[in-house]
Amino acid sequence: MYNFKEIVAREDRLAPGHRMCAGCGGTIAVRNVLKAIHPGDKAVVGNATGCLEVSTFMYPYTAYKDSYIHNAFENAGATMSGVEGAYNALRRKGKLDETYKFITFGGDGGTYDIGFQSLSGAMERGHDMVYVCYDNGAYMNTGIQRSSATPMFADTTTTPVGKNSNGKVQYRKDLAAIIAEHHVPYVAQTTFVQNFKDLYKKSEKAIYTPGAAFLNIMAPCPRGWRYNTPDIIEICKLAVETRYWPLFEVIDGRWILNYQPKNYVPIEEWLVKQGRFKHMFKAGNEWMIEEFQKEVDRRWAQLVDRCDEITGA
Repeated sequence: MYNFKEIVAREDRLAPGHRMCAGCGGTIAVRNVLKAIHPGDKAVVGNATGCLEVSTFMYPYTAYKDSYIHNAFENAGATMSGVEGAYNALRRKGKLDETYKFITFGGDGGTYDIGFQSLSGAMERGHDMVYVCYDNGAYMNTGIQRSSATPMFADTTTTPVGKNSNGKVQYRKDLAAIIAEHHVPYVAQTTFVQNFKDLYKKSEKAIYTPGAAFLNIMAPCPRGWRYNTPDIIEICKLAVETRYWPLFEVIDGRWILNYQPKNYVPIEEWLVKQGRFKHMFKAGNEWMIEEFQKEVDRRWAQLVDRCDEITGA
């Protein structure tokens, strides 16, 4: 039975003293996902190259209290697949009887883009592991370059806004939907809302559902998104209320919408909070906000149509 207070009270498996930025969404995601591991169970944590890796693993030291593996940008899924396979082989031979969980973290650069082939293979093969993407919408570790998770019109160092550019011209990739098409037992999308209850519940489901699971967590980056650091929870809440970042899960192919906003909140209320979109509010650029809103509305309608069940407000 799910016990929210008991989960919150658990010891952190990510130790303090790492070098992540103050208010980093990635760190918040990792810390809370790991709390969903049941006391007594052990874990092997994998980590694709990125902000999280360079700041929580300084050889020979690591901020993780569980076993930790750093691998290259492109092979996080394959690495954990191999570890999970070795674990099963040792159990079959009677050489290991402890319960281990296998969790890999990667940013959107190492997940949506560079590591996608490795992730896709691990999901298709059905390894009993969880891949967690902390989605901050760009290659933040190397200088805020655009990724396929970057929203349309965002100002990044490789899609700079200027006289001849309006920022990124492409829509963001819907990776959670793509992984759901791999027919894995569990896929979910979440962020930091509802006192983290949605994040905790989905993390526990992902970790303890037999087979492959995928979590996509919107993890704002104050440097790349250019917002006031303490506003991270408001940014996440607005992303959900504007329907830009819907909360949903896919359980054995059954789509469930976990939250439906009661009131219509226009997308500009989310955009205006972030410096990467400030050019959209200049005179003559109203069409950008309209275009962004149309895409949000289109994807929301598509999601609602695909869902078998709608829960929550």
